[in-house]
Amino acid sequence: MFETLSPKPADAILKLIGEHQNDPRAEKIDLGVGVYRDAHGNTPIPAVVKIAEQWLVENQSSKSYLGSRGDPAYCEAIQKLTFGDAAGSDRITSIQTPGGSGALRVAAELILRAKPNATMWVSVPTWNNHIPLLGQAGINLREYAYYDTDSNSLRFGEMMDCLEKADAGDLVLLHGCCHNPTGIDLSAEQWLLVADLVVRKELIPLIDIAYQGFAMDVDTDAYGVRLLFGSVPEVIVTSSCSKNFGLYRDRAGTLMLVCENAESAKTVASQALSVVRTMYSIPPDHGAAIVSRILHDDDLHAEWLAELAEMRGRMTGIRSTLVAALKDVAPDHDFSHIERTHGMFCYLGVSPEQVDRLKKDRGVYLVDSSRINVCGITEGNVAYLAESIASVL
Repeated sequence: MFETLSPKPADAILKLIGEHQNDPRAEKIDLGVGVYRDAHGNTPIPAVVKIAEQWLVENQSSKSYLGSRGDPAYCEAIQKLTFGDAAGSDRITSIQTPGGSGALRVAAELILRAKPNATMWVSVPTWNNHIPLLGQAGINLREYAYYDTDSNSLRFGEMMDCLEKADAGDLVLLHGCCHNPTGIDLSAEQWLLVADLVVRKELIPLIDIAYQGFAMDVDTDAYGVRLLFGSVPEVIVTSSCSKNFGLYRDRAGTLMLVCENAESAKTVASQALSVVRTMYSIPPDHGAAIVSRILHDDDLHAEWLAELAEMRGRMTGIRSTLVAALKDVAPDHDFSHIERTHGMFCYLGVSPEQVDRLKKDRGVYLVDSSRINVCGITEGNVAYLAESIASVL
């Protein structure tokens, strides 16, 4: 049987990680891997997570199965974090999933049960796993303009023109905040225009919010979700706790489904749980249990927000430091767009050929699109990085 298979090429980012690890140069820099790193280049476990974990060690009494929905207390807490004051609405139903990727795949299977010929519009570019997760499930994907690589800016007018071509009932995938890979987000005014278009065209938004708290703050970052909840009868939201809680390997995610009314929500929930039962049966518990503990304890919640603000501040600060360093060594080139981006990612704005030279000549690793994870930059390597970039311009 397996002799019919041929090798698949390695994932570009995973391949990049291996190349960086095998590079003997002491000054090498990894700007590819998609994890938060502190000023020392480490991916730490937040202190508040360790406190919650210790509480679980001392108080958790069983490792028995959860239901297919997961922990209701966790789902309740994430709904509150995402929807704010509207979280208690009987229009919302949610399930705990194995990370944001699990939420997206369950959403895809649910969409196809409801509409086998479903079409979804995705931004160009988008997270590199969106298309495999959704398209390989069987959803018909179409593209809408989003980022101009020449001006390093949002193509909002073209985005709206593309979405005008969507048919009633089509879905549109939107990034809640910290657009991956560009870091360029919709403004509040642009969200309002998108909401008007979605209402008028009778589209169904799927909002992927994997970085809540990494842009402005947890409430501001959920602006688009909350706006569309109040604007349209149906919304799909996928969220992840990998970045904002530092729980990458513990796979804590959530699928939240907004329906027209409570009766519809119950029906949709039953279908979602049926998908889960035939896919992975029950979600992993540990990461979600940590999140639930933090969000249900006022002191831990406050400490988490403080640690989140510290992470956000580092990403904002290192962007400014890089732009200042580049201005010194490459004054004829404009890199100011980097300071207008949010979250871990942005486009550096160099060509694939320049990316290749950075890797070969300077040991600076990033993907061909020039997407960088700013968390790979530290005070110790920023001068070398700026000089490296200047050397290939």
